[in-house]
Amino acid sequence: MKCSLAQHMIGAMDDAQTGRGPDDAAGLDLVVAGRGFYDLVMSGVRAPEPGAEVFATDLTVAPGGAATRAVAGARLGLATALVAAVGADPFGDQLRALLAAEPGLRTGWVQRVEGARTAVTVALTDTTDRSFVTYEEPGTAVPLTVAPPLPAVRACHVGVADSVPGWVTELRLCGTLVVGGVGWDETGAWSPAVLDRLAGVDAFVPNADEAVRYTRTDDPLTATARLAERVGLVCTTLGGDGAYALDAGTGEQARVPAPRTAVVDPTGAGDCFVAAFTAGRVRGLDLRTTVAFAVLSASLSVARLGGASSAPGAGEVAAAVRAGLDRDDLPAADWDAVLAVLDPGVRAATSPA
Repeated sequence: MKCSLAQHMIGAMDDAQTGRGPDDAAGLDLVVAGRGFYDLVMSGVRAPEPGAEVFATDLTVAPGGAATRAVAGARLGLATALVAAVGADPFGDQLRALLAAEPGLRTGWVQRVEGARTAVTVALTDTTDRSFVTYEEPGTAVPLTVAPPLPAVRACHVGVADSVPGWVTELRLCGTLVVGGVGWDETGAWSPAVLDRLAGVDAFVPNADEAVRYTRTDDPLTATARLAERVGLVCTTLGGDGAYALDAGTGEQARVPAPRTAVVDPTGAGDCFVAAFTAGRVRGLDLRTTVAFAVLSASLSVARLGGASSAPGAGEVAAAVRAGLDRDDLPAADWDAVLAVLDPGVRAATSPA
């Protein structure tokens, strides 16, 4: 993957100017690198006591993990690719079929690994929280190599709980914006080594629990400031309280509240947030507007059951923006710029085949 920064950016600009679609080899807006999951999401229920049985009120099956972020990005109109591995099993085949059905999502870099079993998560959710039971194997971790080679990429999201793959580092050297993320640490160690890896990314988007636990601080705003000492841009999601971002280079801060939402299932809200946040940075939105766009997108996702299946499309987000402007209840942001970002995605979703 040899390139110069100038070549990389010219390729990306040419793609945007000519309107070429996500199936063209000219460039990608977003690459999501990570483990894809087959999610079974049950709502209206909490984890049972040992020996007990509980009954859910609804059930859905959807892509999970990195696949949720990829679906969310594609639905917002980003030319998106998922780099992941699944097992050569029925779960993996069904997951690949679900992903292939998403317009704008390129799945040619999803590897089918013989002898491995696809990662599966059972999510139990109610209106306020969720819990998970997960099975995963080393064979379906984020691929260390990509084939065929990736075209020019504007942004890449990758987990930093483990070492960042070399091909992601190469993308960054070619000018790609690399956004890091983490997940829940079941070991309880919350290793400081994870924070050392922030030197290899341009932005970091944790949730409040992750930020506080990794920094050994008492509140998410202090944790965000501590993290910003290690990476240029940090945006911490605050659940029902919205999100807080800090740009260490400029000192700019943005705290955006979440709209009032009737929560059905919070599964995947963070993934939808990350996709919209990355879209905002790729499309040149200012920091506060980027965060406001991401908060609104995440709030729409929690009103439905499922992770990837609940990710809002560009048209739905645009409609929510217009409705909010009519009600005059949106937080301060450049919403005209958000609509300009969303309109190409709306046209692509509604144009005849």
